[in-house]
Amino acid sequence: MAGIVPKPSGPNKLFNNPEQVFGDFRDDILRDGYAVVKGAVARERAEKYAEEMYDYLETFKGGLGFKRFDPTTYKEECLPVINEKGMCSGYGVNHETFTWDIRCEPGVVDAFAKVFDTDDLIVSFDAVNFALPKRKDTKENKPWPHQDQDPAKPDFRCLQGIVNLLPNGPNDGGLIVCKGAHRLSSEFHEEFKNEVDPVWRWTKEWYGFSDAGLAWLEKKGCPWIKIEAEPGDLLLWDSRLPHYNLSPTGDRPRFATYTCYMPAADATQEDLIKKKDAFEKQLGTTHWPNAAHVRDVSQPLMRKTGACPYNDDKPRQPIKLSERGMKLTGIPYIAASA
Repeated sequence: MAGIVPKPSGPNKLFNNPEQVFGDFRDDILRDGYAVVKGAVARERAEKYAEEMYDYLETFKGGLGFKRFDPTTYKEECLPVINEKGMCSGYGVNHETFTWDIRCEPGVVDAFAKVFDTDDLIVSFDAVNFALPKRKDTKENKPWPHQDQDPAKPDFRCLQGIVNLLPNGPNDGGLIVCKGAHRLSSEFHEEFKNEVDPVWRWTKEWYGFSDAGLAWLEKKGCPWIKIEAEPGDLLLWDSRLPHYNLSPTGDRPRFATYTCYMPAADATQEDLIKKKDAFEKQLGTTHWPNAAHVRDVSQPLMRKTGACPYNDDKPRQPIKLSERGMKLTGIPYIAASA
């Protein structure tokens, strides 16, 4: 299967013609910058994945004391390292069986195939989200409005995704987006190109919005919308869209996996070789499927007591993938001569 030449995006790739009407969720992305694909994963399967994620926490490294129905166990000593935003990366969780099964769900992959007008896609090895309500041992999850794209590259380049696995209402945390602001991204960055006190950027492919920037978006009439979803819904958004996440304020957790795909033809051979290395070492990436950023193993996951002793970057079971799943790793698209 090695050396497959991927089919590039076709003429119906999203934003090729901004006036095009598709009659489905793609119209929402064009207009609003985001969409909810209802039931991309069958509800019973989504509930099964949520159960597997609960089991993962309850049996983590033989069991550290976490119990799903006991909020007193929602604390660091009973859990893997989960930051204040609910994100967990490390321990091989990016390559757990449930994580890969979700990435390979036909309704999820096919939504991205429609957006990019090609079936030849690669997927990110992104984190999962275990946002547990009313944790008192993490710092406050303050708003961090940002877009995950280099302001100097203003065209549509990346569609991000979240597979929601538990009922997610107004008090259950989750994704909040600035509706319609993706269409103003070029204008915004031209206006703010000489920003006096910009938000610190850890990578060029990220931009944080200052108070002045948020005021500009508000003046332009772009409201902030907290997206609500059911188990199995797929949340999609243009990377140019300002967004961040909220923590649960009610009693229910938020469980979700981050899923992002791009055409394999858009990745270089160097990208694919780097991605292959990350896969073989079972390391995670950010949302960029071309492995633009791979977890730095020299930077340990930190607990309050120091480096986490449990992280070995290995999932509980060896990765086993279908033919389509292997294609999503990008490995089959590496040239035989590489």
